[in-house]
Amino acid sequence: MRTYYRSREVLITDEYFVWRASTTQIVPIGELREVRLVRGEASRVGIVAMAATTAGLVTLAGASWAVMGQLAGYALAATATAIAAVAVRSPRRRATRVWNVEATLRGSRVIIYSSPDLRVFNQVTRALRRTIEVNQPGHDSYGLAAA
Repeated sequence: MRTYYRSREVLITDEYFVWRASTTQIVPIGELREVRLVRGEASRVGIVAMAATTAGLVTLAGASWAVMGQLAGYALAATATAIAAVAVRSPRRRATRVWNVEATLRGSRVIIYSSPDLRVFNQVTRALRRTIEVNQPGHDSYGLAAA
């Protein structure tokens, strides 16, 4: 059995595509049809976390205003405003994209692999493409090993 790609989360051999995510998914290469690479929707987790943090700081500012007085309330409100402004301007708040490999497996459209890291995604899809090409009917490898 020839191995085309191996990492902690993915193993691609000439017979199987194994993806170790929250559960291990084992897909026979010979049963894959209509394999497509799909750019997934952007994740909005960072924006939601920023909004929740800002709401928490504003609530804390209001509570400190009532308990400790105006000076503490003003100071915490200014801090909350500064943190929200920095978070909005931060380049890390951009939504992250997830890349998917979709295929038809036993008549159903499924995602067989997904990754937010484009470099790793490209390595996995390149190995999958080589595996599928080798497993096509009529392909003769002439006994040569894959480089």
